[in-house]
Amino acid sequence: MPDHGEGHGAASAPRAKFKAMTEGTQEDWQTIGAQFLPFAAAGGKRVLDHLRLLAGDFGGFPVDRLEHSLQTATRAHRDGRDEEYVVCSLLHDIGDTLGAFNHPDIAAAILKPFVSEANLWMVQHHGIFQGYYFFHHLGMDRDMRDGFKDHPHYQHTAEFCHQYDQTAFDPAYDTMPLEAFEPMVMKLFAAPKNSMYAAASVNE
Repeated sequence: MPDHGEGHGAASAPRAKFKAMTEGTQEDWQTIGAQFLPFAAAGGKRVLDHLRLLAGDFGGFPVDRLEHSLQTATRAHRDGRDEEYVVCSLLHDIGDTLGAFNHPDIAAAILKPFVSEANLWMVQHHGIFQGYYFFHHLGMDRDMRDGFKDHPHYQHTAEFCHQYDQTAFDPAYDTMPLEAFEPMVMKLFAAPKNSMYAAASVNE
């Protein structure tokens, strides 16, 4: 079973006493905050646990979804991309098991507190940009991405899909193991940049 954070939510742990948030006291929220911080700190581990669910899921592709994710990240890493970009490459399809019709949105929601605006936009829109390589085979408009041609992150996203995402289906590629990326994921998810809770975390 995945480890969802040691002791988080255990019946023996202290709990707030309110029945509705309107009754909450500072003591209640100190109790909750004390358990939130270690739980949040283990977020990278939970993300990695969920990413492992992609193993063995091929969906008709030449490689399974985990291999595709690892291969995309490996290609970005070997091309000298920074760690944030590499983690985005690794997690760009993490939503596949939950959002068959909007998987980029799920990945973007997970990454949003931790990454730059450019990388967030890249992850959120990569599905449309990736469509350039196959939409026409499905009777769709492969140039759908052109609706964003004036956006400042258009080229950033087109480059990601062309260089790393659409090339990452090679069963013979020398892909790095997930363990090689774990420190990068843990580091990224330990330091939120954009969360509304970041200030509260610092003040604890």
